[in-house]
Amino acid sequence: MLYVTLALFGALSGVTTVLFGFGGGFVVVPVLYGVLRATHGADDPIGQAAMHIAVATSTCVMIVNSLAATRRHLRAGNLVRAYVWPLAAFIAAGALLGAWAATRASGELVRDAFIAYLAVTLLDCLLRQGFMARPQAQAARPLGRGVVVGGGVVIGVVATFLGVGGSVMTVPLLRRRGLPMAKAAAMANPLTLPVALVGTLAYMAAARTLPAPLAPWIIGYVDLLAFATLALGALAGIRLAAPWIPRIPDRLHARVYVALLALVLLSLVLA
Repeated sequence: MLYVTLALFGALSGVTTVLFGFGGGFVVVPVLYGVLRATHGADDPIGQAAMHIAVATSTCVMIVNSLAATRRHLRAGNLVRAYVWPLAAFIAAGALLGAWAATRASGELVRDAFIAYLAVTLLDCLLRQGFMARPQAQAARPLGRGVVVGGGVVIGVVATFLGVGGSVMTVPLLRRRGLPMAKAAAMANPLTLPVALVGTLAYMAAARTLPAPLAPWIIGYVDLLAFATLALGALAGIRLAAPWIPRIPDRLHARVYVALLALVLLSLVLA
């Protein structure tokens, strides 16, 4: 039953990844954190490391999600190279710093930072103009050099530290540059890949700092059984949701994006 639950939420993460640019972190992290705490308890080593395992495994799932969703969006013509490179390179550099910091922070700090980050993002989307509604006459604007370098590094640090892939920063950033939601969400997928790759390697390498392996199926903090189950579910979800990419109206797309963020925030606060 445990792995059936993970597979279903993996499918949900695939749907949100291909349609909204996020899913690995905002779906997988709270679900896996809750499952590990419920099945192992607070005194078990796995229960104590539940947040680190959830973030690390989420990061690994994002490799599969971002590759599969990028392929779908490439076919749909939603990717614009000018907004992907060189931003991806600076995101990768920031991801190195974020992964190093996350493996040295406490699970409670990571959880609290995750909640605070979601709350700030929600307020920003709701209160600052440019996200919920896109003026029809607004043309897409290029990213400045400062945004590419500074913004890329910050996105990489925060995304890897929280295990969220950076979509919750890249989507609002590109949205406010004048891109429709379909393209902004699409671009979040290739920009997530450097975070996912760097973060996964760093969380696996954390095995050297642990006094003993948490379990035979856990490398560092990456739970391979949970990863396999979530990834298979995610691929199914991406396949099912891909035909809906061009069908969602722009304004509705933005509203559902914000509603999903609010739902994830609520689930973490109540966990």
